[in-house]
Amino acid sequence: AFDKTVAKDNSLAVGFFQRGFVHLQLEMYEEALSDYHMAFSHLRKNPFIDYKQLGLRHILYAWEVLYSTAAAQCRLQQWQEARVTLDKAVVWRPEGRTAILDLALERVQDRLLLEPMQVPLGEFFRPRKKEVEQLDSKDFLGKPKVISSIIPNDEYIGFEPLRPQKQGFYEPSVDALR
Repeated sequence: AFDKTVAKDNSLAVGFFQRGFVHLQLEMYEEALSDYHMAFSHLRKNPFIDYKQLGLRHILYAWEVLYSTAAAQCRLQQWQEARVTLDKAVVWRPEGRTAILDLALERVQDRLLLEPMQVPLGEFFRPRKKEVEQLDSKDFLGKPKVISSIIPNDEYIGFEPLRPQKQGFYEPSVDALR
């Protein structure tokens, strides 16, 4: 389901974030690390994305994505990279609230695994009803029409601007007059 979601909207940071969590649970650590990197890149240097406007009551914070990235790196035994990632997460975390990251840095120093962050259990993406109603397909172009030339000898088929006229070419032939 997450694969289909991110295929339909490949800029959905929370989709990559949640799929990364699932990959960690399935012990697919390389895929999880890749998903967390994608989630962070789709934050586009924003400290957070509020998905409440779209129907998911969750705010995805950049520091949470980085923390989960470090959790995946720990499982891959990439301890130095995990430490660098956590240092980066401290920069993204609001001031005065770095206790969880300080504890994580100690755990990485002692080479202990970190538990990744996730969207709270029971939270589902539910778009508003009026937005779903607008998903009906609309025909912006209208029905196709066959347009033919009123000039009898015009055998041209195709799409292009008007062509310059040739002298005598568009006059009806003797056979057409009969």
